[in-house]
Amino acid sequence: MTRETTVNSALALLLLGFPLAAQAMGEPFYITLATRIAVLALAAVGLNIALGLGGLVSFGHAAFFGLGGYAAGILATHAFNAEPVLFGFEGTTSMPMIWLAAIVVCGLIALPIGAISLRTAGVYFIMITLAFAQMIYYFAVSWPAYGGEDGLSIYVRNEFPGLNTAQPLPFFLICYVLLLAALALFWMLRGSRFGAALEAARQNPVRLSAVGIAPFNIRLVAFVISAMVTGVAGALFADLNKFVSPSMLSWQMSGELIVLIILGGKGRLFGPVAGAMLYVLIEYVLGGITERWQFFLGLILLAVVLFARGGLLGLLAGKARHG
Repeated sequence: MTRETTVNSALALLLLGFPLAAQAMGEPFYITLATRIAVLALAAVGLNIALGLGGLVSFGHAAFFGLGGYAAGILATHAFNAEPVLFGFEGTTSMPMIWLAAIVVCGLIALPIGAISLRTAGVYFIMITLAFAQMIYYFAVSWPAYGGEDGLSIYVRNEFPGLNTAQPLPFFLICYVLLLAALALFWMLRGSRFGAALEAARQNPVRLSAVGIAPFNIRLVAFVISAMVTGVAGALFADLNKFVSPSMLSWQMSGELIVLIILGGKGRLFGPVAGAMLYVLIEYVLGGITERWQFFLGLILLAVVLFARGGLLGLLAGKARHG
């Protein structure tokens, strides 16, 4: 067992054990805090597929995070009002159906966005993904049917078969299992032929083309998968807060996801988990002291970039090792 595997296992057990201990002590707030970590980590795992494996610095992943949230909010609202959503399809409060809707919507939106954005590179790719995200953001702001800039409330948390999702711990366990599933997907992609091709597309696309593999197609598939995972996280985030608003689509949200990956370690399996833990800890501890806690987050991020290029996992586990 490598040192990184040991650290990953410790992080997984810590994230699971913390809410279980909070449940035993009758502290539901800390269970909600752990749930927030799991959901943000899930969103960052999605981005890490594009950024960590493919080197695609997307500044527009908040679009997919928000679309997943709106999928949950809109379907739940129509189910509550007993009104069809589109073409006679009814709303639903079933979490699996909402996740499926989020995956389909984000995949369909990511396909043309990726097809256009991937024809550029570098700073142009960053800006065009940001532009698409801002277009969707302003569309949501100007959509009065679903709250516009005021957002949309989810009156009752959506349902999962056999579990009482209104209770904090069962809902956390759902988020935790989905996080583990996303991490397993990342691990399989990284170790697969697809992952090797994606790595080659990041390092030397000319050589990859020379062996008959189109870098564009590989990157586009990675971008779409990344968007789908992030969309599921958005649906969970909306359920967690029982509210969805255009802020989930904002460029600040995209920046936050990138910060999570940098803090934890870009391309690391548990980098998003470590980053989300550190981010929420800073937000909770320093946010209770000062409203300007982001200033200190900036200092910590600067220190990581300058002195710990591998992020928190780089400090704990040393150089990255795949497998």
